[in-house]
Amino acid sequence: MKVHYHPTPLGFARLEDEDGLIRSCTVHDAVGDDTTEPSSAIILAAKQLDEYFAGQRTVFDFPFQQKGTDFQQEVWRNLSDIKYGEAISYAALSKRMKNPLAIRAIASANGRNNMWIVVPCHRVIGSDGSLTGYAGGLWRKQYLLELEARVAGLGQASLF
Repeated sequence: MKVHYHPTPLGFARLEDEDGLIRSCTVHDAVGDDTTEPSSAIILAAKQLDEYFAGQRTVFDFPFQQKGTDFQQEVWRNLSDIKYGEAISYAALSKRMKNPLAIRAIASANGRNNMWIVVPCHRVIGSDGSLTGYAGGLWRKQYLLELEARVAGLGQASLF
């Protein structure tokens, strides 16, 4: 496995490549000591992250696949269907998935997402419009939502 840290406005994106697929993209405050030379998949992912933060990319198309249960994969596919610049509640996501009683299970799968930014778990908010848990910290979630709202021409995100 290859591991590389790429600087972003939120910290360092830790990109893991296994067999030519990005398996994880998480953001950290510092570079870890597990850094290796970046693979071609990592270089492409880093380029696309740069484009995202520059407001030039709204969809990622580098090769990635995170490991998870069938249910987690379903949740992550549904997260990817949330439009750039929009935010929905866990309740709305559970209804969209035709599983309105699974809000907690969906939230748990959301929390296990290891493809931060790419699989946009940051676009899920509380039913009252408040920011709710984000493994990278609520300040990062707020930054991402505000960036996307600005780039999408929505102005200031309505939840702040």
